[in-house]
Amino acid sequence: MPFSFELTDRDPSGARRGRIVTDHGVVETPAFMPVGTQATVKSLSPTDLKEAGASIILSNTYHLHLRPGEKLIAAAGGLHRFMSWDGAVLTDSGGYQVFSLSDLRKIADAGVEFKSHIDGSARFLSPESVVDVQLDLGSDIMMVLDHCVGFPCTFEEALLGVDRTTLWAKRSLEAGGARISRDGYERVLFAIVQGSVFPELREKSALELIDLDYPGYAIGGLSVGEPKEDLYSMAGMVAGILPENKPRYLMGVGFPEDLVEAVARGIDIFDCVLPTRNARNGTVFTSRGKIILRNAAFTADFGPIDPECGCYVCRNYSRAYLRHLFMAGEMLGPRLASFHSLYFYLHLLDRMRQVIREGDFSRWRREFHERYGTDLQGNI
Repeated sequence: MPFSFELTDRDPSGARRGRIVTDHGVVETPAFMPVGTQATVKSLSPTDLKEAGASIILSNTYHLHLRPGEKLIAAAGGLHRFMSWDGAVLTDSGGYQVFSLSDLRKIADAGVEFKSHIDGSARFLSPESVVDVQLDLGSDIMMVLDHCVGFPCTFEEALLGVDRTTLWAKRSLEAGGARISRDGYERVLFAIVQGSVFPELREKSALELIDLDYPGYAIGGLSVGEPKEDLYSMAGMVAGILPENKPRYLMGVGFPEDLVEAVARGIDIFDCVLPTRNARNGTVFTSRGKIILRNAAFTADFGPIDPECGCYVCRNYSRAYLRHLFMAGEMLGPRLASFHSLYFYLHLLDRMRQVIREGDFSRWRREFHERYGTDLQGNI
């Protein structure tokens, strides 16, 4: 089926529920994408992801371009076959990863010159080649190359990022359009709004990209060190400008309270490494906040990680056992913790979809913050 997005419910708060249709399945929104940077969500199998409730995952163009290379993945039949995942896949363009290589790259209008963090080899990515790489990877949703700036930054630096992002978005379209069919299914391109924390630049970026009529839009350049009030205000402002009938993706966000606040502002899609990265280090998310499993307080705690959670881990294992696994350096500890935290995130989004349908998101939002120990600005 060709890519489509349908809004199914609107809550009075501004939160919305919808449905993204791809050739590799339907994604109910608001949705969280587990991060499988290198064609794997660390320590979890595709079967685990399905059991946890995932319908779409994110992989990264930059990392897969460097290793094992998009041509090898294309020869394997694309990412879906390569990693044995039959759900939808979104690939990030690698713009953020290039931004993070501040001492290894040079950015110009033509594209980005950089040195591989793996072997130091010289590489070059242009807006056109980034699309070509993603076509070889075979993702359902592809992101344009964007120019991300850090925080803090000057107005002039942010303006350069906006102008270059718009230029690259135009060139990405010229490379073959926003909807491309290959190997029997359709791939679509999303554009990325930049502008740091400057409202006028965010508006400029959004309006310029809307004129290009992409199938979907992302909000990038946030969650890079700015205060939470700026994260929320910029996300809400841009969401209010972007078209109602197209999905809105807030990149790299975030903590559970961030997801709740962003959904309240009309965001549809999220990704973040937090649930699995923190879990691998022994910190897991629960309905009452996060806990550190290595703490001595859990040595003889035979209760589940989260009494309100129905995941496989909470049904079968105790905090004491998880603590033992981490203290003994056993691989099962990070695996079980990752499954729980990812399940928690995915079912948090599922619960939000339910209350949006019921038209009761504002009440539920207040109750979430009371249970979680945060306020409406995400402060603990």
